Amino acid sequence: MNTPLVAPPKDTRQGSLAVVGMGMTLGSHLTPLSRSHIEQADVIFAGLSDNIVEQWLQRMNADVRSLQPYYKEGKSRRKTYEEWVDLMMTEVRAGKRVCGVFYGHPGIFAWSPHKVIEVARAEGFQAHMEPGISAEDCLYADLGIDPGTVGCQHFEAGQILFYERRIDPSGYLVLWQVGLVGDRSLARFTTSGAYRQVLVDVLSKDYPLDHEIILYRAVTLPIQKPRIRRIALRDLPFVDVPTEETVILPPAATLKPNHEIRERLAALDKLEKEASVA
Repeated sequence: MNTPLVAPPKDTRQGSLAVVGMGMTLGSHLTPLSRSHIEQADVIFAGLSDNIVEQWLQRMNADVRSLQPYYKEGKSRRKTYEEWVDLMMTEVRAGKRVCGVFYGHPGIFAWSPHKVIEVARAEGFQAHMEPGISAEDCLYADLGIDPGTVGCQHFEAGQILFYERRIDPSGYLVLWQVGLVGDRSLARFTTSGAYRQVLVDVLSKDYPLDHEIILYRAVTLPIQKPRIRRIALRDLPFVDVPTEETVILPPAATLKPNHEIRERLAALDKLEKEASVA
C-alpha cells in the first residue's frame, strides 16, 4: 500500500471523507443524503460507469475529478486502486471535505472505497460510507428473483477457479465478472472463451451442460432496458461476455428435506407444547 499513515496537519481545518453510491441508473437511484454529501464536498473523485454520468455529476459540484483515466491495459488494477486511495487521501489530509462517488453500491466489488475509509479513520479523520442501489438489487427486480425462496450464492467468478468453493445447485448461483474469469494478472480487461471453458468445466460438476443460464446487465441510463440473454451453459465460451454482465445459474436441483432435523424440531415442539400445558 503506497499510502502512509500520517498525522493530520495541524495548520489546516480537519478534512473528512464520505464515500457514496450513485446507484446503477442515472438520476434514479441517488439518495437525498448522498446528494447532500456531493453538493457540500470541496472535491469529488468519481469512479462511475461512463462519461455521461460524470457530466451529470458535474451539475451538482464543480470540482469533479474522474478516476477512470488511471485504468490502463496491462497495468495492474491493484495499482490503479492504490492510486485512487492516494488521490483521495491527499485532499483529505489537506483539510478538504472529500466525497468519493462510485456507481452502484460503493462497497460492493470495490477495494478502494473500503481501503480509503480504513486509512482515513486510522489517521483520525471522519470517514464513512453511504450505500447505493447495486447491480444485485437491480438483478432481483429485473429477473423476478427472490433470494429468500431457495437461497442465492454470490461469487466473483475467478474464485470458482482459484479455490475449492462449495456450490449448492438447489439455489441460485450468481457469478460476477465472468468476462475477466481466470485472469491472475489483474492487468487485463477481458479474457477469452478458453478461460470461460475452464469455468464451464468446473460448473459442469454440479450443473448439466444444457442447463439454461442467464446473462444480465443492469440499466445505467433511463432510456435503456436491461440486457437479458438466456443460453445453455455449454455455450458460455462462445458468446461475448462484457465485464459489466453478470451470469446467473438458476437452480438445477430441488431442495432436499432434512428429515433428521425435522424430527428433532418436531420433538422440541412437542416438549414445549407439553410444558405450556403443565
